[in-house]
Amino acid sequence: MVLAVFAGLPGVGKSTLAARVATELPACVLAVDTVDFTLQRYEVSEPRPGYAAYGVVAALAEVQLANGQHVIIDAVNPVKAARQLWVDLAERLAVPLRVVEVVCGDDAEHRRRVEKRYESRDHDGIPDWVRVLERQKEYEPYLGPRLVVDTFFAKDPVSPILEYLS
Repeated sequence: MVLAVFAGLPGVGKSTLAARVATELPACVLAVDTVDFTLQRYEVSEPRPGYAAYGVVAALAEVQLANGQHVIIDAVNPVKAARQLWVDLAERLAVPLRVVEVVCGDDAEHRRRVEKRYESRDHDGIPDWVRVLERQKEYEPYLGPRLVVDTFFAKDPVSPILEYLS
């Protein structure tokens, strides 16, 4: 079993890629955005926005891993503190941690994806392009081992990811 973390800015294709990989493994996908948006919908407020969503996803991941399931975390993971959550979980359960950093190598395409998602949003949590650029400034470089996948240039990103996860 493996704990796979799909990280990267909003709109780069993390969720789409995570779903495709999950079908092949198989694995469950736990998305921080889904939890965060649900907390907002139920008007759950917190002093550190997004913090609780990461904690809830980590708790759910722990249950699934303990049940012997592969888990894919779908989250921006912009800072070391968020990333450390997954390192600690993997160490505690003695499962391999594999980070897949997802990028979109073409800024115009990235913006198009973000704007398309923003236009069709069904809640207020979907960021617009300006917010994505703000998140980009906050995004700390990954320093540890990882597989970087460019969803703009990669012809078949699923196969190398599956190989990396095995």
